[in-house]
Amino acid sequence: MEVIKRKLTYFVRKVYAKRKRLEPLSLGWKGAATALSTVSLLLILIQGKLLLGQRSFLDFTIGILVFILSVVLISGFITLLLHGVKKIPSRYIWVLFSSLLFLLFCFPLDVIIPFILVVAVVVSLWGALLSKWIKGNYRNATKYKKVSVLTCLFMMTIGIGAWSYWLIHPGEANTPEVVLKQLKTSKRYDNTLLKNPAKPGSYPVKKLTYGSPNTYREEFNQENSLTTKTVDAADFVEKWSSGRTKTLGFGPDAMPLNGQVWYPEGKGDFPLVMIVHGNHLMAEYSDPGYEYLGNLLASRGYIVVSVDENFLNASPYNDLFLVSPLKNENPARGLLLLEHLQTWEEWNRTKNNPFYQKVDMEHIALIGHSRGGEAIAIAAAFNEMQHPPSNGNIHFDYNFSIRSLISIAGIDGQYMPAGKPLPLKNVNYLALQGAHDMDVNSFESSNQQYRISYTNKEDYMNASVYIYGANHGQFNEGWGRGDGAGTANQIFNLKQIMPRDRQETIAKVLISAFLDSTLNEKKRYKEIFKDLGYAKEWLPDTLYINNYYDSQTSLIATFNEDIDLNTTTVPGGKLVGKNLKEWKEEKVKLKLDEADYSAVRLGWNSNDPSSPAFYTLTLPDKGLEIRQNTSIVFSLADDSKESQEKLIDLTVTVEDSNGNKASLPLSYISELTPAVKGKLLKKPFSNAGNTTEPVFQYYGFSLNDFKEVNPQFDPLKLNKIHFQFDITKQGTILMNNIGIRNENI
Repeated sequence: MEVIKRKLTYFVRKVYAKRKRLEPLSLGWKGAATALSTVSLLLILIQGKLLLGQRSFLDFTIGILVFILSVVLISGFITLLLHGVKKIPSRYIWVLFSSLLFLLFCFPLDVIIPFILVVAVVVSLWGALLSKWIKGNYRNATKYKKVSVLTCLFMMTIGIGAWSYWLIHPGEANTPEVVLKQLKTSKRYDNTLLKNPAKPGSYPVKKLTYGSPNTYREEFNQENSLTTKTVDAADFVEKWSSGRTKTLGFGPDAMPLNGQVWYPEGKGDFPLVMIVHGNHLMAEYSDPGYEYLGNLLASRGYIVVSVDENFLNASPYNDLFLVSPLKNENPARGLLLLEHLQTWEEWNRTKNNPFYQKVDMEHIALIGHSRGGEAIAIAAAFNEMQHPPSNGNIHFDYNFSIRSLISIAGIDGQYMPAGKPLPLKNVNYLALQGAHDMDVNSFESSNQQYRISYTNKEDYMNASVYIYGANHGQFNEGWGRGDGAGTANQIFNLKQIMPRDRQETIAKVLISAFLDSTLNEKKRYKEIFKDLGYAKEWLPDTLYINNYYDSQTSLIATFNEDIDLNTTTVPGGKLVGKNLKEWKEEKVKLKLDEADYSAVRLGWNSNDPSSPAFYTLTLPDKGLEIRQNTSIVFSLADDSKESQEKLIDLTVTVEDSNGNKASLPLSYISELTPAVKGKLLKKPFSNAGNTTEPVFQYYGFSLNDFKEVNPQFDPLKLNKIHFQFDITKQGTILMNNIGIRNENI
C-alpha cells in the first residue's frame, strides 16, 4: 500500500511540474486567441453595420449571428480534420498524396476529382481492414465486430469491382432526337445533277515522299524521295528542350520540311491541297492518318500533301512528363506550311522535277486538324504580311494564292498576336466539328468563321457543319475513338461515338465537295453547304447543324455593332419585338468560353392568340440591292431550356412597301435542329459541366417562293421581314446574321 501511495504521489508531482512548465506557453496561446478573436469580431461587427445598417436591428442581429455561426462551424470542421491528420502516420500521408497525384495524372478532369478522393478513401479502408484481418488482429474480437468487418470488406470489394468494371465498360449508346433524312423531306432534293463527291475519280493515284536530308524519319529519305531544305523557326516557338533536340537530332533552327504526297497520274496542272495534323504524341506519327483523304482527292485531280509536324507535338519524355512542355508553337506550325508552299513553287518551275508545271499554284487549299486548324489560319494571315506580328526584323514575302481553308475540329485563340484574335479576309472557309469531341469540347473554330470578312467581289463561301456522334480523333486514321490521354479515355462514353468509317465518309463528302466548289469551279456543290438536304443520300444519317455565309450576302443585322436593341448593323434599319418573354442581345456562350460573336435572344410563350409574339426587321431605305433572284437569310440556334415535344417551327413573313405580305413556315426548309446534348462522360458524370452550346443553323428563303404564295407580293420592294412565333407555342432561340443574298448560280 505504501508503495502505491509513493508512486501516486510521484505521478501527481510530475504532472503538476509539467503543467507548471507549460503554463506560460498555455497562457500565451490563450492570450493570442483572445486578442485575435476580439479584433476579428470587432471588425465583423463594423463591416456588418456598414453592409446591413439599412436593415432593422433584428435583421442585423440575425444576419451577423448566422454569418459568425457559419464561419465557426466551417473552421471547426477544418480544425477537426487537421487534428485527425496529426494522428495519421506520415508514411500513409506520403503515399496518399503521391497516389492522388498519380490518379489525377491518369484522369485529368476537374469533375472527376471528388470521385478520385472517394476511391482513395475506399481503397485505403479496404486495404487497412484486409491487412488487419489477414494478420489476425480480429481473431479475438467479438462475433459482432467480425461480422461488421467482413460485411465492410465485402461491400468495399463489390464497390472496387464495380468501379473497375465501370472503367473498362465503353458506356451507353445514344441517338440524336432527329436525323438528317427526317428533317429534309422536300422533293427538291431529288437532284441528279450532283454526283457523290466521296466517290473516287478517274485519275490513277501515285505516291512519294520528300524530306530534309538525314531527317529523323527514314521514310522521308527513300531512294525516290525529293530533298528539301531545313527552316530556322526558332523565333516562332518557345521552350524547345535540349532533350527534344537530342531525340530528334535537330533544334528549332533546323526544322525539316517533310511530307507524304498523293498525286494524280496525268498532265495537270492540278490544284494543291496541304493537310496538317494537330497535337498528338510526338513519337506516334500523325501525318499518315490522312491517307483516306489523300487517295480520294488525288483520284479526283488534286495534288495532296500530308505535312509532318510531329516534332512540334507533345513528348512526355522530353517535356518532363508535360511539366515543361513546348510552348506557343502554333506560329511555327503555320510558318512551316508557307515554307512547304515555297518548296512546291520552286518544284513547279524546275525542269526535271517530277512536278514541273504540274501544280496549279493559283488554286491552293490548306486543311488543318485540331491545332492544325489554327495553324492554317496563321499561315493564311502570315501569307498576307510583310513581317510576323512578334518580330518586325523578320521579313515575309510569300503571297501565295491560298483560296480555301478547312478546319477539322480546329482550335482557336491559342495564338493571339498583340493580344488580338486572328482576322482573315477573302478566303473560302469550312469548319467541321464533332458534337462529341472529347478534346476540343467547344466549337472553337466557329469564332474564326465569324471573323472572316470579304472586301472584294470574288465569290467566296464560309460554312460550318456540326456532327452528332463525331469525335476528335477519328478524322485521323491513327488517332482512334478515345480523345483523352491514355487511361483518361476510360471515363468517356465511347460507345456513343460513330464508327470510324462513317466519320471518314462525312469528311470525304464535305471536304471533297468544298474543294470541288472553291478550287475546281464546280459551283453547284455550294448548295450542299447551304442545305445539307442535297447530300442526304451520301452522308451517314445522323444529326447535322450547318451554318453558311458568303461574299454575295449583305448582312443587315449581326448584333455586334452596339447596345441598342432597335438598331441594325446597316444604318437605317430597325428591329422591333412585341409580346416576347425574352428579348436581348448578348455574346454567344460556348461550352467553355464566350464566343467572339453575338446574337439576339428571343423567348416566347404564345398561349394567348390575341397577343402573338413576333420580331420584325425593317430594311434600310438605302444600301441594299434586291434582285429577282434574291433570298432572305438568317441563322438560328435552339436555346430552349424547356423540354420540347416537337422541334421548333415558326412563321416567316415578308412584306413589301405596299403592305403586301406572304408567309412560309420555317419547316418549308426544315424545322429548327434541336440543341445537341454532347454528354461526353459516362454515367453518373454524363450531365457534369456544360453539355450543350448554341450552334447556328442557316436558313435561306427565296423571295420568289414567297411570290408563289402571294402573287401580289413584289420582291423588288421588300420592306420588312417578320418572324412570328405562332406555331411552336413556347421556346427560346438565338438569331444572328439576318440579311439578303443575291444568287449567282
